[in-house]
Amino acid sequence: MAKISWLPIPRGSHFSLSNIPFGIITTASSQSPRPAIAIGNQVLDLAVFSSNDGFSALPSIHPYISVFSQPTLNAFAALGRPVHRSVRDYLQDIFMDDTKHPQILKSNTMLQQIALFPLKDVQTHLPMQIGDYTDFYAGLNHAYNVGVMFRGAANALQPNYMHLPVGYHGRASSVVISGTPIRRPWGQILDPKVPIFTQSKKLDFELELGAFVCSANKMGEPIPINEAESFLFGFVLVNDWSSRDVQAWEYVPLGPFNSKNFGTTISAWIVLTDALEPFLGKGLENKTEIQAYLEEARDENVYDINLEVDLTTKSGTTTITRTSSLNLLWSFPQMLAHHSITGCPMQVGDLLASGTISGTEPGTQGSLLEQSQNGKEALKLQGGDERKFLEDGDMVTIRGVCGVDEDALVGFGECIGRIEPSIKL
Repeated sequence: MAKISWLPIPRGSHFSLSNIPFGIITTASSQSPRPAIAIGNQVLDLAVFSSNDGFSALPSIHPYISVFSQPTLNAFAALGRPVHRSVRDYLQDIFMDDTKHPQILKSNTMLQQIALFPLKDVQTHLPMQIGDYTDFYAGLNHAYNVGVMFRGAANALQPNYMHLPVGYHGRASSVVISGTPIRRPWGQILDPKVPIFTQSKKLDFELELGAFVCSANKMGEPIPINEAESFLFGFVLVNDWSSRDVQAWEYVPLGPFNSKNFGTTISAWIVLTDALEPFLGKGLENKTEIQAYLEEARDENVYDINLEVDLTTKSGTTTITRTSSLNLLWSFPQMLAHHSITGCPMQVGDLLASGTISGTEPGTQGSLLEQSQNGKEALKLQGGDERKFLEDGDMVTIRGVCGVDEDALVGFGECIGRIEPSIKL
């Protein structure tokens, strides 16, 4: 049953009282980035809230109250999952119609006026300072679809794929917040067998999910699989923009490089791990015997998030993808345990992405590479447009939401990026 708030929350809002996602904002009245939560069509400025005794009824957070005046969420994330849980529970209570502490905000109109802002009036920023970014390849259907394209069905998956979470190190400096334009990159491509230097002609999106790390491990000390979930702060949507023609020429023998480093877009609001806990389900079955360090105690280890992708062109908007994040072979705890198994030191703010999430049916694939069969079949769009790959001016919007109760959805909002023309070289 949905929690009822004294604050009006529209039905179908991604930011119901069941959610309470965290982000970083600025406003017209203050250009200093600071933490906030999204609730319905509003945001609660946690810097203003905390400095006006908003957390007076949560004494356990008092020694750490300065985390709500920081320009990123790293300091808050580093406090650990128990603290995240207590703060989220407290804020849920503050907004409940039958709150235990009505004097804090419900009946405090002065604090409402200075701490609550319309969501449309705030500017969002990268929620974390990202030290490292790793992109995995955990979407089995995507890996298979792409493998069939280039190696045939018999050799679609590489021999290691079912044994370990495959990944590569991305470029943290090019991770940007939703709404940031993405410029078409230049690079080397084959035309058809001789490399030329030109603008990318095969620009693509990739539908992914991302997780932020909230605890560090010491170098040389791996994170045990049964502890890995406690290292995960929360989740965002990810668009891992890809230049397919640059990628095809450069990826042997070390994998993606320039084809991925020109931009990765994430959604603005971090949905805490606790908020997603009720939506755990079974990911794709792995019949291969895996190493003990990757074995989880529970079968339901992947979140059931309904995902959609819209492509907007001059002729209109078309929903081109509908799928679920259950289409992952490996869970995020498995990704993290594998990432650290060598003793690799993870840091607060590190970002892990899932890899492209695709289903098996037409309209469920998480990239144009799959939907157009590498440019062989044009995708039909609203208004008569067609696309094989992205053109300048195209806008990609990713959405993700959990649940069916329109009054209790746990969602991510939107992850948006528009393609800008290349610069002249």
